[in-house]
Amino acid sequence: MTGLSIGIDFGTTNTVVALAGADGPAHLVKFPAPEAEVFAFRSALSFHAPPEHPSERTVEAGPWAIEAYVEDPLETRFIQSFKSFAASESFTETQIIGRRYQFEDLLSAFLLKLRDHAGGDMADLPKRVIVGRPVVFAGGAPKEELALQRYEAAFQRLGFTEILYAYEPVGAAFFFARELTEDATVLVGDFGGGTSDFSIIRFSRANGEIVSTPMGRSGVGVAGDAFDYRIIDNMVSPELGKGSSYTSFGKTLPIPNRYYSTFARWDQLALMRASREMREIRKLVREAVEPEKIARLVETLDENYGYLLYRSVSRLKEALSAQTSARFAFEAGTIAIGREVERAEFEGWIAPELALIEGAVDEALADAGITADGVDRVFLTGGSSLVPAVRDIFHRRFEPSKIETGSELESIASGLALMGRERDLTKWARRA
Repeated sequence: MTGLSIGIDFGTTNTVVALAGADGPAHLVKFPAPEAEVFAFRSALSFHAPPEHPSERTVEAGPWAIEAYVEDPLETRFIQSFKSFAASESFTETQIIGRRYQFEDLLSAFLLKLRDHAGGDMADLPKRVIVGRPVVFAGGAPKEELALQRYEAAFQRLGFTEILYAYEPVGAAFFFARELTEDATVLVGDFGGGTSDFSIIRFSRANGEIVSTPMGRSGVGVAGDAFDYRIIDNMVSPELGKGSSYTSFGKTLPIPNRYYSTFARWDQLALMRASREMREIRKLVREAVEPEKIARLVETLDENYGYLLYRSVSRLKEALSAQTSARFAFEAGTIAIGREVERAEFEGWIAPELALIEGAVDEALADAGITADGVDRVFLTGGSSLVPAVRDIFHRRFEPSKIETGSELESIASGLALMGRERDLTKWARRA
């Protein structure tokens, strides 16, 4: 497709695709999802095979993957946030319904289904794609080169022969910079599901084109997913037995905290039902000092309430972004957990993550060799940029008039697509 530029923002939570022609704005690819048309395509996969016919494997992605999992969780393997394993050397493969999948197999399966659901918008793709990548990949000891090798293999399977990578905040910066009327040093903060990334770029105009000079960057592997887990760990897990006790051979012992670590990702809850730990949990119903709490934990796992739980968490987080207090309500089966939550209380829960994000902002400034006074404009993007405590990090450092937000989910993909029009792309994007 001559003259068409495509940008793909493969995110931990959502993936967004944008297309740009020779002129005019970029437009987002829309997907006719089951509930409503969307442009933010959930970064999730499902694999389903009926036990009587295991060869009849069905793979789905995005909203369709969630729908398949909710309809038949017992026979469906659901995977989300798999971007967080991209740079992990310890993640070599996973077995899904008798078949081995490496990371690039998961990513290519996801991208192929995304393309199918896009219909005509992605039916005839150009040979070049610009892909967003985090400044720092998630994980304890991320291997950047390994992640890009895996990306390369997956995107090649879509037919792309020229695959270029741009830092995600740089994509957002390009989107933002096109609105600049004068030269400026811009700090861009991109807050996704798994990482928070920062880039500082000097923008100027020469001969009608935007000229950029990278100055500094940093990133940290915490963002919205970690905020969600803090809500569950403080609001829900205590109602399911965390912090309580059980009796064994006349001794009173604490309920093991490891039973609740799985709540960091709701799709993993279903895996506990067939685990040895599940047998231990069922036994605890008889031995617990507060058996009704452990019974709730068993029901949550048996009835696969994970997705409903995280929807409740998302609603609370969104409400607290707009209000100083909001009610958390999780109701499923016989379980009803609810109470008012103050924004200040939530901010106390996520204080460790906020400190890491704040440190990464300081690292970006130090890497650029400037102070906050040297930044002319600040652009915040990504879903978690809406959290007031995240915005406060910047309001404490920069004049409020310098800070802009908006296009929280679309700016990166749109910027990547618009970037493809540049005569000299090497200033913005590189090969793996």
